Amino acid sequence: MARLLRPFGRAVTYTRLLHLYIAIVWPSMWLFIEEAWWTWVVAGAVLVPVGLVPAMRTVEGLQARLLLTGHRHDSESAEIVVAPSASWSDRGRVVLWLEARLLLGCATSMFTAQLLLASVDLTLSPFGGDAGDGVLFLLDGHHWWHALLVLPALAVLAATVVGSGHLITTLARRLLGPSPADRLAAMEERTEQLLERTRIARELHDSIGHALTVAVVQAGAARAAADPAFTDRALEAIEETGRAALEDLERVLGILRESERPVSSRPTLTDADRLLESARVSGAKVDVDMTGPLDTVPGPVSREGYRILQESLTNVLRHAGAVPVRVRVTVAEGMLLLEVRNPLTADIAGPGRGSGLRGIRERAALLGGRAHTGPDQGAWQVHAELPLR
Repeated sequence: MARLLRPFGRAVTYTRLLHLYIAIVWPSMWLFIEEAWWTWVVAGAVLVPVGLVPAMRTVEGLQARLLLTGHRHDSESAEIVVAPSASWSDRGRVVLWLEARLLLGCATSMFTAQLLLASVDLTLSPFGGDAGDGVLFLLDGHHWWHALLVLPALAVLAATVVGSGHLITTLARRLLGPSPADRLAAMEERTEQLLERTRIARELHDSIGHALTVAVVQAGAARAAADPAFTDRALEAIEETGRAALEDLERVLGILRESERPVSSRPTLTDADRLLESARVSGAKVDVDMTGPLDTVPGPVSREGYRILQESLTNVLRHAGAVPVRVRVTVAEGMLLLEVRNPLTADIAGPGRGSGLRGIRERAALLGGRAHTGPDQGAWQVHAELPLR
């Protein structure tokens, strides 16, 4: 019993009924002026050109969201689109929606009004009451058993209210819901958001991981050296790397706060000097050879190349320590070639392990390139090929 009465404790049950009543307000006003059956035919014909206006989907969608779903920001509300019609298919569905809303609104309003009047007449009939004007359901005489029909009439009235509300909501999802093009656009937007989150996670991993690795290596080397001059240099390197990491962290947090903020402030290969210098200060002997016009490399390629170089140097410092490192960056024949080699030590894991190494390969793959990480002739090598177009 409680389950049957539950819909009548929800405001959306009554707003759905109001939504149906609103659909027949203007035809009803016209009906007071001209009482003819063709009034409804003309009303239905007028809705055809109205539904072809692109903005009508926005108007009807906002009404449907507010009155049919309770204006909730959930999946039920999102199933109703509020964007203007973008195709003739969308316009046709809006026309069908307007016609269905008018027809269902007319039927629901008439049926509920008749059931309500019939319930009143059935209640008054045993006491000699007469049927009111306009009532379609008439019973002869004044009998006591007429009162027994009040509860069934009210039950049918309640079922009509709830059922018509569910029906108009279902029609709204079908006719005002997203088209295949809308669903594809929403899926692409969701994919972009997931890719952006993945990219931000990589950014944090690369920048913060590099800074912490340099700080740990420098602090350990300074403690072992017991040389004040070396300690000063190590502290200076830790400070510089920490400042750079804070800048990266602030930039990533800015992207999270402002989703449309441009990514042009991200470091590129032209800013690689600070990476190489921090590696040198950490004790690594870095041999660098950069050939080709780095300043002409497209922004996305240059930024991802910088992160690949950063992660490669971080892995060297983390796993091999202060060892000779050879860095080769070449721009030629429509490709950016990046190679980092260092002596292979026992501390380095097998090929391809670790989230950083996976991130290198994923960055290259997203740009249509490829990357290889692993042992090569007694050395550990990171080799990436990124197309410039």
